[in-house]
Amino acid sequence: MIWQALTHNFGWKLGSLLLSVVLWFSIVGEPVLVTTHAMPILYKNLPPNLLIGSDAADLVRVELRGPSSKLTSANLADLAVLLDLSTISGPGERTFTLSDGDLHLPQGVTFLRAVPSQLRVRFGRLEKKDVGVQIRITEPPPSGYHVVKQEVTPDHLKIAGPELAVQQTDSAQTDAIDLRAVTDSSEFHVSTFIANPQVRLESSPMVTVKVIIGKN
Repeated sequence: MIWQALTHNFGWKLGSLLLSVVLWFSIVGEPVLVTTHAMPILYKNLPPNLLIGSDAADLVRVELRGPSSKLTSANLADLAVLLDLSTISGPGERTFTLSDGDLHLPQGVTFLRAVPSQLRVRFGRLEKKDVGVQIRITEPPPSGYHVVKQEVTPDHLKIAGPELAVQQTDSAQTDAIDLRAVTDSSEFHVSTFIANPQVRLESSPMVTVKVIIGKN
């Protein structure tokens, strides 16, 4: 009976044993390496009324240990540091100490350290307001003609950005309009521009500029 128990499904048992031996040798025989990898920093749960300061770091170098097959460029390509901002309630500075809980590493890979090991992030209040549109004419009408009237539609646009930057922004400016060949009333569909890079347009950047030209 013992012999029958040993020989029952002998092929399957032998195959399982051989597979276990192969896996054991592949794991034990695989060298364990240490590598450094640059990871992007991602943020989640940022309150809608706050902004991350423009000086915040966007990359961090992470030191990892694991089997050589797990530390390939392909396996590490999609890794990122993910910081949870759900505890942030207002503007100011907040320091984050990086740990393995901020990463989702492949199985068998361990986190050793990050350089830098801490990130200090500045948060600002999101401000919005309407600003006027400034018409920018770079070349006047030809000789014998002049601008009788000019108007833009819409004449105000909504902007958003850090509180101080928005307070310091008074207007949006149209792209350059050249009137050298214009001798009659004309309309121009142009884009607008905000000089401060921290401020963005909340409304469409396109406006219509109507210029009425008359003879001198």
